[in-house]
Amino acid sequence: MRFHMTRHAVSTAALLAALSLTAAPLGAQTYRPGDDGGRLSSPASARTGFGAAVVVSGDEIFVGRPDEFPVFPAPAARIGGVHVFRSGADGWVERALVTAPDVEVGDGFGLAIAVDGDVMLVGAPQRNEGRGAVYVFERAGEDWTLASTLTLSRPAPGDAFGESIGLQGARAVIGAPGRDGYGAAYEFERESAQSWRLAAELSPGAGDAGGRFGASISFTGDRALVGAPGPFGLAFVGAPPAYQPGAAYVFARGGAGSWEEQARLAPESGEVAIGYAVLLDGDLAMVTSPLADQATGSLFTYEPDAAGAWQRMARTGPPGGTPQTLFGYSLSMAGSDLVVGAPGLSGAAYIMRRGEDGAWGSSQTLSTQTRGLIGFYGAATTAAEDVIVVGAPGAEFFAGIGYVYARDATTGEWTERGSIVDAAGGLAPIVGGELECEDGEVQEYTCSDVDLVAFLPVESLGGERGVQVNDLWGWTDSRTGREYAIVGRFDATAFVDVSDPENPVYLGELPLHEGAQPSLWRDFKVYGDHVFVVSDGSGPHGVQIFDLTQLRDVAGAPVTFEETAHYDGIFSAHNIVINEETGFAYTVGNSMGGETCGGALHMIDVRDPTNPTFAGCFGDPATGNASTGYTHDAQCVVYRGPDEEHRGKEICFNASETALGIADVTDKGNPLPLSSASYPNVGYAHQGWISSDHGYFFLDDELDEIAGSTDRTRTLVWDIKDLDDPVLATEFMGTTTATDHNLYVRGRYMYQSNYVGGLRIIDVADPENPVEVAYFDTVPWGEDAPGFSGSWSNYPFFDSGVILVTSMREGLFILRKREPELVP
Repeated sequence: MRFHMTRHAVSTAALLAALSLTAAPLGAQTYRPGDDGGRLSSPASARTGFGAAVVVSGDEIFVGRPDEFPVFPAPAARIGGVHVFRSGADGWVERALVTAPDVEVGDGFGLAIAVDGDVMLVGAPQRNEGRGAVYVFERAGEDWTLASTLTLSRPAPGDAFGESIGLQGARAVIGAPGRDGYGAAYEFERESAQSWRLAAELSPGAGDAGGRFGASISFTGDRALVGAPGPFGLAFVGAPPAYQPGAAYVFARGGAGSWEEQARLAPESGEVAIGYAVLLDGDLAMVTSPLADQATGSLFTYEPDAAGAWQRMARTGPPGGTPQTLFGYSLSMAGSDLVVGAPGLSGAAYIMRRGEDGAWGSSQTLSTQTRGLIGFYGAATTAAEDVIVVGAPGAEFFAGIGYVYARDATTGEWTERGSIVDAAGGLAPIVGGELECEDGEVQEYTCSDVDLVAFLPVESLGGERGVQVNDLWGWTDSRTGREYAIVGRFDATAFVDVSDPENPVYLGELPLHEGAQPSLWRDFKVYGDHVFVVSDGSGPHGVQIFDLTQLRDVAGAPVTFEETAHYDGIFSAHNIVINEETGFAYTVGNSMGGETCGGALHMIDVRDPTNPTFAGCFGDPATGNASTGYTHDAQCVVYRGPDEEHRGKEICFNASETALGIADVTDKGNPLPLSSASYPNVGYAHQGWISSDHGYFFLDDELDEIAGSTDRTRTLVWDIKDLDDPVLATEFMGTTTATDHNLYVRGRYMYQSNYVGGLRIIDVADPENPVEVAYFDTVPWGEDAPGFSGSWSNYPFFDSGVILVTSMREGLFILRKREPELVP
């Protein structure tokens, strides 16, 4: 996996008669922490996006957890929920987890929340192919009861009804920014606990196609402010969205209950995405564009003049005006203090106060250190007079955190009073006996001809909240014959004894090299009873070297190990490749310091494993996005294929972003590029493996499915009988739309880790006509959609025949392919 972000930001009416309301009283749906009957059971590390929406109401905080993160394309794997916290003597304590019986994975339940007293509305804008729904809950004692479900009549995919919600008393205004290609907003009125009546539609006099009117709403009294920012995206594959100028609209309710447009708060020349967040405070309208000025972000303030015409009074940016700050991603009021979320870069929430001249000035900056790739602190903010909550849905590797602040009664300054997180459930380990795949299932996992030998969840591998697993390799002790799994975590390397595969034993961990940072990426390979560990985006990590023979006799497991040796010729690297036959290692995707070799092959002599030495660089400028030969992954072998000219030489097959590159690295002082070959609809040439006879190379492209250039998992099959002229022999299309990741070939089978599609086993005895023959889906929830979640890697090379598989939010699976029955 490699993460790509927009270069503009950090690395997006129907007629009243066509609408109706569906009311469906379904009973109490409050789940107490640890008492969910298995429906929501999952380790804390497996939940995503806590803090995507936050609301303070009375002595309670409501936190949305939609199980997705707005700037990381990971398919949802759990149903969303709203976590309810109440203030007490021990701080903020989670009292309930609210959901509904018909909520499904991927609905986006919890992306929008509105609370007024004992009524709560929760948006699920992605429900039913994006048609959307809003769930109405009412409090009954300590429990929240689902009273009604609001939907649109004759909804269409992409309406996104429920993406924004305003609630005041018995009235709600709900946005559907995808409706009819323009967007719409609707007012509903509460008639009883189980009945809400559609009262009116709000529509602009002159909307813009694709304007997403209704993407944001602020509703107070008889006035509403509705944003129409246009398409808005922060992370994507390919070209960025066609950003529009955007706008915001002021509406007033007339005597007959209809809403009339009072003003269009229009952008000025060069402004984009106006209206992403909006907030009304009396006669003050505040409108933002987080993408203004190279994503520095801006706040625009409007007021009506004496004639009632709305005028722009001020434009305000963050202190320092740094690009990629995303100032204005969220807005809330704490008394007279304006809280402006700015989740870009390191993340912040700015406390703004208005001077006598009407201009806003920054009085305080709230921020904190969050662990993970993108904390996104400030993505959501909520406030009361003396309480502010800042959501950081990307913190702790997308698990999310809410940070609570209180106002000092003397100084008026805000101080952090702690953080809130969701209570953890737990996926239970599966050990003690092999479970057969019967009728396409093993417990909740779907499968075909693959049995479940054992399973260890992330928590059983030493992972704390938010930590996930990534890469995987295996080691067989040459003296004892025992087999071990080497499992990457975001924050360490874990070791598991799988010699008794039905009863695996977690032995302990190798922490990060001193000074390095946790990261999504951790990769390793084995040579001479030593494992060589690298990490991408980790700062001065280098190559950790660990003597695996220490695993033979571990007392008091799990234990914390120390690295045996360290190579500091590089800092971070995306992967490491080792040719065990020659004793040379190759780090790729090098960055952040040391000899990066342009991100291409950094060659290391590891024949004396604890005394590695630099051997040279190789990069083919004909490949890679930066024309430096940047290589994402590779396989280096002593070539024994049909090309006699190169037989017996050390050849590297490089997945180099834009192409497959082939190089002769026999002479480390003079490595030679042999060829490079691109292919149709390149997304990102990611990783591959050679066939057993060295006649074919199987390459996966990680981004083509996400980009939409292929509608199913695609594997490129290269004929490499002539290394100087590789030929694309065929494109193998899988059975799901999941994104492909690491693949390996052993004998006639190719073992693919296809993220949420799990492990897929492909018969490649006829390389130009591959056939899927077995699978095990490691993510039993949700659709097998493109994106980064699920099975990262696998290891099929043990003599015992067991197959190791890592699944990011789940853990380590030990599987066994069932041999086909022989027909007499």
